[in-house]
Amino acid sequence: MRIVTAGGHGQIARQFGRLVAQAGHDPAGIIRKPEHLPDLQSDGVEPVLLDLEATTVEELTEVVRGADAVVFAAGGGPDGNAARKETVDKGAAVMLADAAAAAGVRRYLMVSAMGTENADPDSDDVFQVYLRAKQAADDHLRASDLDWTIVRPGRLTDDVPTGLVQVGQLESGSVTRGDVAHVLAEVLESANTHGTTFDLLNGDVPIAEAIGKL
Repeated sequence: MRIVTAGGHGQIARQFGRLVAQAGHDPAGIIRKPEHLPDLQSDGVEPVLLDLEATTVEELTEVVRGADAVVFAAGGGPDGNAARKETVDKGAAVMLADAAAAAGVRRYLMVSAMGTENADPDSDDVFQVYLRAKQAADDHLRASDLDWTIVRPGRLTDDVPTGLVQVGQLESGSVTRGDVAHVLAEVLESANTHGTTFDLLNGDVPIAEAIGKL
């Protein structure tokens, strides 16, 4: 399976890329910094150099053409730049959906966030801007006819993955980045998750079992 991930050098994306490469798939990761090429190559992931904030739907369509699935795992960064929440978390995610549709790529996995529906519509706080951007991107994807799945992790940690999660409509909590990557790999080939949005936290159910019950 050919899988193209936007935000290919992110922590979740790199772990996901290694997982699917080891499973025999053909992953590619979109990155904007040339210095990140060797990292992806060492992961067994094909690096694609493209700045998602300085491209067009047409250019991105050619990048994803021939893929079996796309994954959005990019982000505007933790530097407090509210403008990049609009251009990356919203704009790039929307562009990827439009490019996938234009290229005939049906499967789209979105890494979103818990609590987007509770964003303050009037606040200039960067986190509220981020939540509104994620919600707008999710809404755009839901309005498409793609085979989408929206995964909404809680607070992300760098703890050792447990392989145990809880999914559904959840309250606040945390989940390891590694477990998010494993969930994405499981969801990728799980047809029961098409058209599904779910929150994700660490819990006590093995990942395959939790995803199988969605």
